[in-house]
Amino acid sequence: MDARSLMQAAEEVARKSGDVALGFFRQGVQVHTKGDGSPVTVADQTAERTAREWIESRFPEDGILGEEFGETRPGARRRWILDPIDGTKTFIRGVPLWGTLVAVMEGDTILAGAAYFPPVGDMLVAAPGQGCWWNGKLTWVSAEAELSRSLVLVTDERFQTHPERGTGWRALSAKSSVARTWGDCYGYLLVATGRAEVMADELMSPWDAAALLPIIEEAGGVFTDWSGKRTAFGGSAIATNAVLAESVRQVLGATKGP
Repeated sequence: MDARSLMQAAEEVARKSGDVALGFFRQGVQVHTKGDGSPVTVADQTAERTAREWIESRFPEDGILGEEFGETRPGARRRWILDPIDGTKTFIRGVPLWGTLVAVMEGDTILAGAAYFPPVGDMLVAAPGQGCWWNGKLTWVSAEAELSRSLVLVTDERFQTHPERGTGWRALSAKSSVARTWGDCYGYLLVATGRAEVMADELMSPWDAAALLPIIEEAGGVFTDWSGKRTAFGGSAIATNAVLAESVRQVLGATKGP
């Protein structure tokens, strides 16, 4: 499949599974705790099953890696990376800042990514060389060059897993115009569409980040892990517009990688 076809496929499966999750939103679903201490609901599981069924029916030789049901056909040439509800804690609280993430990759290369935000009706989709599309129109990161006029975002400012990174975050937020915790994938939506300049996460799984790298890059931004390496699989993430990329990472204490 060409890049445009993969973008369309990623968008379709994100929309289908996200709409399934939306059907459970604010319906008082029961919450369970997974082995890693994170919450899960029937909405997460049903939405991922929907995505898997869609992929299996159309691309039966492809692999699938999902947050809720693990990996299928790990040796496959092409794989789909799924996060049915990115921001489950937000979902549980009835806050509409969660999304559904779908990425397609071959080897270490991400071929397309889609991020769907069902409660607010926003869709982002991108593929290398194809641009980043927001609700059917091309979108770009902001051109803001001054931290003092920037909006910076983080999922959880406590930095419980990597407290040393909290020092950098506090320095960055002090230099910014506005600092908010509009986190999880919603923060990356704001960066990709030019409404925020920085989004940072201390801890990211592959299904959290894979769709976001092409979205940020095709919108003209920079996506790295906390070491400054261009990757969606470094366990952390910093997304910025292009003009602030270097200065933001310096303030955060992120080193410039290859």
